[in-house]
Amino acid sequence: MSRQIALLRGINVGGRNKFTMAQQRELFAALGHKDVTVLLQTGNIVFADPGTPPEETAHAIEARIADELGFPVPVLVRTRDELAAAIAANPFPQAEAEPKTLHVTFLSAEPAHVAPLEALEEALDTGAYTPDRFRLVGRELYLWCPNGIGRSKLAEAVSRARLGVTATARNWNTVTKLLALADA
Repeated sequence: MSRQIALLRGINVGGRNKFTMAQQRELFAALGHKDVTVLLQTGNIVFADPGTPPEETAHAIEARIADELGFPVPVLVRTRDELAAAIAANPFPQAEAEPKTLHVTFLSAEPAHVAPLEALEEALDTGAYTPDRFRLVGRELYLWCPNGIGRSKLAEAVSRARLGVTATARNWNTVTKLLALADA
């Protein structure tokens, strides 16, 4: 069986869309997934799958959550190898020494609307967001905020960019822990 990683967007944030870790494990088991591990409460699930395409898995999870919990939750799924490739493609390896400063936004597809990101790149060239940086690599958008993400103007601008795809972000610690769980 192959390993897949589900990234759920917007659960257990600010008291909304409550979906406990136990419920997450139960729902994935009910869908027939084996060896289900939940990392944190924010929708990071590693599981064994017989090889179902990730998009198909994501749709099945979304439908089951909507049926059982009564609210929509966007879900992105990556295979173990796709997650490993995203880690290897990190354009900011110097940030790995301070992993809380590096974030990866996983996208459901390569964005068709990149104009908002191009505008941000132009602003980066003028020093408007120094020292923060971002880079889009395929279906992942990497954001490095050396002084922290909390007050980053670039992080705010990137989160507002309308790319026409579903997106959910994770910090580097979470991303690397998910791969370690997929490899366990």
